[in-house]
Amino acid sequence: MSSYFFDMIPASEKEQLNYIPTVPEFLTWIETKYSDKPAVSDLEVTYSYKEMCARIARRRTVIANLGLEKGSKIAIFDRNTIDAVELFLAVTTSGMVAINLPASLPEPAVTGSCRRFDVAAIFVREEFRPMCSQLDGLGIRVLPTTSMSDTETPVTPVDKEDTAAIFFTGGTTGAPKGAVLPHRALMRGSFNGCFMPGSVLSEHRYIGILPLSHVFGLIRGTMSVFYTGALWFSCEDMKATIGKLPVIKPTCLVLVPGICDILNGLAKMYGPQFLGGELKTIISGAANVPPRLISEFDKLGIQLLDGYGMTEGANLTSGNADVKDRPTSVGKLYDGQEAKIVDGELWIKGDNLFTGYYKDEANTAAALTSDGWLRTGDLARIDEDGYLYIVGRIKNLIILSNGENVSPEEIEEPFYASPFVKDALVREDTKDGMQCISIEILPQIQAFAGKSDEEIKAFMEKLVEDINRTLPTTHRIAKVTVRKEDFKRTGSMKVARV
Repeated sequence: MSSYFFDMIPASEKEQLNYIPTVPEFLTWIETKYSDKPAVSDLEVTYSYKEMCARIARRRTVIANLGLEKGSKIAIFDRNTIDAVELFLAVTTSGMVAINLPASLPEPAVTGSCRRFDVAAIFVREEFRPMCSQLDGLGIRVLPTTSMSDTETPVTPVDKEDTAAIFFTGGTTGAPKGAVLPHRALMRGSFNGCFMPGSVLSEHRYIGILPLSHVFGLIRGTMSVFYTGALWFSCEDMKATIGKLPVIKPTCLVLVPGICDILNGLAKMYGPQFLGGELKTIISGAANVPPRLISEFDKLGIQLLDGYGMTEGANLTSGNADVKDRPTSVGKLYDGQEAKIVDGELWIKGDNLFTGYYKDEANTAAALTSDGWLRTGDLARIDEDGYLYIVGRIKNLIILSNGENVSPEEIEEPFYASPFVKDALVREDTKDGMQCISIEILPQIQAFAGKSDEEIKAFMEKLVEDINRTLPTTHRIAKVTVRKEDFKRTGSMKVARV
């Protein structure tokens, strides 16, 4: 690990953290290292690391009794519960491949996903059982998520190149694909996630707010938590769990910017103690973090840190501990990978990479080069100090009539610096029959208390006028729409570019 990340934590903790390449080895390691420390809780019951690992071993017996071949696909259809976490670890330490299904999937999508990924068995939450009615007829074993034997089965040794899990990925556009993560990638991402400023091996408390079906929620929000011996609280219902922040008193949260915005609003409404009084760090990702949010949380004594990653790169490619000085950067690259800029696009290579999209040779070939580089699809630059900046997505580029490429994200960036803008979306449009660039702006409505719609629109038009002066003539915005309703969003709360 580079000195940038290791120097974030106390010297006494550096030698205690090492990259472990497979989940079975990792589980054995945390059981020994953190044995009696609390591992998981739902506020009614708390299990230590030793107890959690014993429960996982009893779940492995259930899996072993299914008589499946090593490498078989096993789905988990649950909310963010202790059951779901233990099942993921039981599946991946049994030599099987775990697939966490999003809790929001409708019945046809559940059936379709199980067919598409050749699922052999599925553990299902009781409330979701009606959505699995067709699976029995497909020969897929359906079991309750509470399944547990009275006897324990040891971990199954695996190779670091064996597949550990398949994650849905699709970004802000396009049909979801199945990204295949081997053990080495899953564990590299989990190790990278251990590092943030200050002690990481002290008594930290996290809440599993982000979906376990999302690589950010599973890796940084869960696996990295266990890597550092912290306590993970379940979150079956986000709204109800947020109301329990004063009871849980989290010290660190892993969130997306949309949820950060919600918590910031609640802290303003009810006072900072609503967040529990002990929250020191928020790790935010999956979308650009507006500089205004970094500033707002800093006023509360909370460091809001961001970074960059994608499902195909096991979530964590870079991390930024210098958000005050470089609020628009996504930080420095983690170890275990190489990076280069090719025609403006960021390419990465290393043991954090996926092996391809499940049964999708065309998209795999488009993403991975023959010598192992991942074409991220992100436009980027790296400054002289090694800090990475993401400036847009290739597929979002607007091609002007003169052939010039315009990144909508670059035009959006100055709007996110304004405390009056919550979200913005730049796209190609037409005006008077001619190609133009337009913007939709979602105001930070609390900043306009007592103002009329007309006054808000006039303010935003003036903001656009001011920012236009800083842009090349070809990049200037010609149409402005002020939204009264939120944007359509993806599962990770990004603005959907559709």
